[in-house]
Amino acid sequence: MKTIITNSFKETQELGFEFAQKLKGGEVIALHGDLGSGKTTFVQGLAEGLGIKQKIISPTFIIMRTYTISNPQSIRQAQDGSAIHNFYHVDLYRIEGEEDVEGLGLLDLFDDKENIVVVEWPEKIENLLPSTRVDLYFEYVGDEEREIRFT
Repeated sequence: MKTIITNSFKETQELGFEFAQKLKGGEVIALHGDLGSGKTTFVQGLAEGLGIKQKIISPTFIIMRTYTISNPQSIRQAQDGSAIHNFYHVDLYRIEGEEDVEGLGLLDLFDDKENIVVVEWPEKIENLLPSTRVDLYFEYVGDEEREIRFT
């Protein structure tokens, strides 16, 4: 497990940006942590690293936001040679359990190499998540300081 301490909002976003550079397509990224621990801030940097220009806000009330990577310079090659075209930001804070996400088509998104899927509050659908995923654990340390652990 790798641990990184960020000391500002900007550093957390930069970490997300750098993380995006390593993605190959088909990744499911599970973000664990309390409210205010830096998950959405990290996602903002990650999306920017994928070439997404839209403002990234948490989809708490709508559960999922979809972003298309349409800029040809930012379309990345997926593991199988296809291009990464879609970024999905899922926030499960308001759901009660797995049955609340059955109609979203999440399982189909998880299996597509042209997608990157980030899930906040993944513990709510633990049994539905793919076993091959990246888990990141965010912890609020101080006003600006966050501890982020990667597995």
